Amino acid sequence: MIKVSVMYPNGSDARFDMKYYLDRHMPMVRDLLASALKGMNVDAGLAGGEPGQPAPYVAVAHLLFDSVDVFQTAFAQHGGAIMADVPNYTNTNPTVQVSQVKM
Repeated sequence: MIKVSVMYPNGSDARFDMKYYLDRHMPMVRDLLASALKGMNVDAGLAGGEPGQPAPYVAVAHLLFDSVDVFQTAFAQHGGAIMADVPNYTNTNPTVQVSQVKM
C-alpha cells in the first residue's frame, strides 16, 4: 500500500478554500481515480510544533493506492483535470510525497 500526500504550504499570502476543496475538488478526485483509489482523507492545519507557531501546511490530503504503478497509471489518465482545478481553491503550489505505508 502506498500513500500519496499532497501538502499545501501555509503562508501570509496563502489562499485556500477548504469548502470548495472538500465539496468539489476531492469528490472529483475520488470519481476520476475510481477503483484505483483505496481511501483518502484531508487534514486541515491548525498549528505548528511550538506554541503560537502557525501550521506549516494549510491542508494535507492523503490518498491510498495499492502500488506506485497503480497511482501513476490513474494519475497519467486524469492528472490534467485534477491539476487544472487547483487554482479554483488555492494560490499555493502543493508538494507531493509518495510513501510506502508501514503501519
